[in-house]
Amino acid sequence: MTTPACERARPLAFYLPQYHPIPENDEWWGAGFTEWTNTAKARRRFPGHDQPHIPADLGFYDLRVAETRVAQADMAKAYGIEGFVYWHYWFGGRRILERPFSEVLAAREPKFGFALGWANQTWSGAWHGAPDRVLIEQDYPEDDDRAHFDHLLPAFTDNRYVTVDGKPLFCIFRPEQLPDPAAFVDRWQRMATEAGLPGLYLVAEMSDLVGAGPIYPDPFAAGFDAGLHVRIPVDTSPAATLRMRTMRKVGFPEIYPYARRPVERPESTEARPVLPCVCPNWDNTPRSGRRGLVAHRSTPEKFRVHVEDAVERLSILRPEERLLFVKSWNEWAEGNHLEPDQRHGHGYLQALTRGIGHR
Repeated sequence: MTTPACERARPLAFYLPQYHPIPENDEWWGAGFTEWTNTAKARRRFPGHDQPHIPADLGFYDLRVAETRVAQADMAKAYGIEGFVYWHYWFGGRRILERPFSEVLAAREPKFGFALGWANQTWSGAWHGAPDRVLIEQDYPEDDDRAHFDHLLPAFTDNRYVTVDGKPLFCIFRPEQLPDPAAFVDRWQRMATEAGLPGLYLVAEMSDLVGAGPIYPDPFAAGFDAGLHVRIPVDTSPAATLRMRTMRKVGFPEIYPYARRPVERPESTEARPVLPCVCPNWDNTPRSGRRGLVAHRSTPEKFRVHVEDAVERLSILRPEERLLFVKSWNEWAEGNHLEPDQRHGHGYLQALTRGIGHR
């Protein structure tokens, strides 16, 4: 199991596996649909809008290709990232977009750290203006936890899996949607110890996307080991908010300046670690059009400020727990990626490395 490469922070990047065709997407959105479909159709929606985002070094890749996955891992490792947190989808036993990670696990390549994040959310047509169209409903059947845990156990016991004190890291995207979060934590910890693990390191996303306050403010009440504070770094000052609302009235997306200063975060203590998540950029208009949110004028230099602040916040925690999450490695249709693009090249990766002080 992986060990920290840098004492100041353990960078982990969320990883989207939506870059290969699957039958469900063919049915819902047309033959051959992947995240590249949304990315490639992006257009500028206001003066100075940085769209479309065009990938640089890795191109418009297909995640069924093993060489692509190795190239991603090699690039991430070169910039001090400890592992990818692959989004994992489980709908009462039904899996989707599982192929890239399944092949990483089975082939034992790339030799690079990984963990899993359960994206426990109903899939709808929200990306395409049809939020009431349910594609796959996220439910929680009775006794489903056992099948889910047993499915993940081979990953948890892989020596590449990211751990804290030997406990495999497992993130929950929407803990507030679990029927009983405390019971979930108890069951999964019990199953982990019964399987011979020292337990799991369970992280609950608190979700504070534009600074309105965490959706799930107290993960510790349910027994989670840590909270994950995710906030898009935008300037929501009264002046910026007024400009945004004025532009919205004439048909523009929700546009805020990318914040130049660190964003507010809940306080963390050794007993109640609130782990920071930094966002290099954000612009989901390729998916959502006028309903999108844009963090305007993001730059690697501004991103570095947020990385440095996050590292400082982690300093009160033990090195094992200094987990610095990055959202994301490759959310291209959300304009949210560390992977190089034609405009900034390796700039965001370099900013991450320098902000951590890894080199």
